[in-house]
Amino acid sequence: MQDSLQFAIWHAAARVAGWLRPRRAAGRREPEGSAPAGISVVIPSRDGRALLAAQLPGIVRDLTGTAETIVVDNGSGDGTAEWLAREWPMVRVELSRTPLSFAAAVNRGIAQARYSHVCLLNNDMRIEPGFLAALQAAFGQVPDLFCATAQIRFPAGVRREETGKAVMAQAHRDDFPVRCDEPVAGEDLTWVLYGSGGCSLYDAGMLRALGGMDEAYAPAYVEDLDAGYRAWQRGWPSVFVAGAVVEHRHRATTSRFFTEAELTAILETNYLRFLARAVSDGALFRRLWSEATGRLRRRRDGVLRDAARIALAGGQADESAIAEEQFLALTGGDVAVFPGRDGSAAPLVMAAEELAAPSEILLRRHCEVVVVRSGKEVALAAAKEWTGRKWRDRNKWAGEITSRELRLPGET
Repeated sequence: MQDSLQFAIWHAAARVAGWLRPRRAAGRREPEGSAPAGISVVIPSRDGRALLAAQLPGIVRDLTGTAETIVVDNGSGDGTAEWLAREWPMVRVELSRTPLSFAAAVNRGIAQARYSHVCLLNNDMRIEPGFLAALQAAFGQVPDLFCATAQIRFPAGVRREETGKAVMAQAHRDDFPVRCDEPVAGEDLTWVLYGSGGCSLYDAGMLRALGGMDEAYAPAYVEDLDAGYRAWQRGWPSVFVAGAVVEHRHRATTSRFFTEAELTAILETNYLRFLARAVSDGALFRRLWSEATGRLRRRRDGVLRDAARIALAGGQADESAIAEEQFLALTGGDVAVFPGRDGSAAPLVMAAEELAAPSEILLRRHCEVVVVRSGKEVALAAAKEWTGRKWRDRNKWAGEITSRELRLPGET
């Protein structure tokens, strides 16, 4: 009884604090476009010499044109910096004698990056050939693109815990609010809420304009969600790139320094921080905050104890340039994008009962087919809007889609 009362008190305090959340002063910076074209690969690594030894050959093979690799040696005690200087002299090393959070570590690398795009890559990610080229190609296809993120696979026999197709959705109200969906066969450049900080390519100017990764998210987790969300607020999308593939040796670094229970608590705490710090729309924040704190209460999670303090630390002061409900609907798991076969034709947005590859007839008739789950009207409107943004610059978009152009399941 006493335990239940304690959770009830924490929950009530969290709800009140959510209503009282203050707004933090923020200065909005604009991107600087002065960096030369190229890719800077930034890899944070703590005692990861063996992981780097397995990873670096693939990166070097995949780097073409103007590029560099920066390893942030994050408080390692395994001789990583000396080994890199001896075996990989072309790799630049940013050395921190003491361990930093993920955000602080990658920000060190981002500050040193010389080129127009920054690839953040965890040391437990092994890239497949063509990884960087596929990510880079997305920036020529999607206007104002902030982030292109990879498809994540796992070693044979290991359950696929993430895919790269990140959406804000729950099958059950007690599920964690953000998940990875299985990509649909043939989809590519589908909008996602954010790109994984472990295998994504970012526009460096945009990333710096956001202030890099927010170092409030210590020691790790959710900083990439925060960055993607804040980019969407400025009209800078993220997309999933099916052809950029990595194999993830899941938590090969974090599991050596934290228990599973500690990692779960870090994730839950940082998700609350994300809501309080990043969500601008007051009504949306209160809804998401109520759902999150209610879920913690039902799970009897001790993280709830800190929720009121997190809310009262303050939240996003800047108004979102894009309706947040719109981009959350677009990235909520109800939309999939499929490249078409006719590059000279117009795109098509269509409703369907399930997300599945469109017919070959439709793919041959259009430059792109966007499938939206039936009944998801906000997602449908968002898909029309963002498809228009994408293709208007290529003179393949005549404006709003008409009812005649919106084909339903079974129509050809």
